[in-house]
Amino acid sequence: MRFNWDYKYVKMSKWFYTFSIIVTLLGILSLSIFGLNYGVDFRSGSNVDVNLTKVVTQKQIQTLLDKNGIGKEVDYTPGKERFGIRFSQVLTDQQVNDFKTSFNKELDPKASFEVNTVDTEMAQELERNAIWAVLLASVAIAIYISIRFEWRFAVAAIVSLLHDAFLVISIFSIFRLEVDLTFITAILTIVGFSINDTVVIFDRIRENLRFAKKKSRADLEQVVDHSIAQTMTRSLATVFTVFIASVCLFIFGGESIRMFSLAMVIGLLFGAYSSIFIASPLWVALKGKQKTPTAGGAAKTAKS
Repeated sequence: MRFNWDYKYVKMSKWFYTFSIIVTLLGILSLSIFGLNYGVDFRSGSNVDVNLTKVVTQKQIQTLLDKNGIGKEVDYTPGKERFGIRFSQVLTDQQVNDFKTSFNKELDPKASFEVNTVDTEMAQELERNAIWAVLLASVAIAIYISIRFEWRFAVAAIVSLLHDAFLVISIFSIFRLEVDLTFITAILTIVGFSINDTVVIFDRIRENLRFAKKKSRADLEQVVDHSIAQTMTRSLATVFTVFIASVCLFIFGGESIRMFSLAMVIGLLFGAYSSIFIASPLWVALKGKQKTPTAGGAAKTAKS
């Protein structure tokens, strides 16, 4: 069964531009006031994962921590057989050993522990490396698009990619969702999927431009609308497949990949419409300002 995807996508893009601008402004406001809710990967502290062999409640653990003098500013990730405890402070070896001994003695004699500690310098280095990873990926993509197509395509593609990444970051900031290393992996994955869809549409636009008249902005819009319609089935099929997989990971996956899956779900939704309603219309806006050789030649002939 074939669907008719012929719509005025460039004309419709103003609604998506409005939505993106609103979310972006809310994200900037949230980031300036609250920042991001960094996980232990990006802030100093200790994370203790306890593998349980019996039922232990959060209240029991909090009481034990208070006894050991380390019960302040603690976040919990409860589970049936595994309990995550994140400390905002870096625990000393003595504090860790005392906690393990007390836990085995008072709560679960057969419990095992996995302790991860991130100091301040390491947290700052991880944050810098994450930012550089996204920036370098964007620059490499811009160079590739410029070589394969032209600079206007590259500008539109990079704006679309930054749009996808920043909107996901904004949602995580607004709703105070935890940001860790898996979140950065999700952002880079989203960038990859988004540029893939964008390149497919741009490639079809370039092919259709060779056989289309290009006398006005309306002609460019018609070419873009037709190109999007031709690639719509393929784009939706790709995004839908990965989207379903990400939703399943979010629902059935473990706590360690929960934020990765959620970032993927959100990013795929933003990426699905940015290639169509952000990147392509932006290229039309940039291309529409270009003076055609025909117009220049006509002007010279009129003067002579």
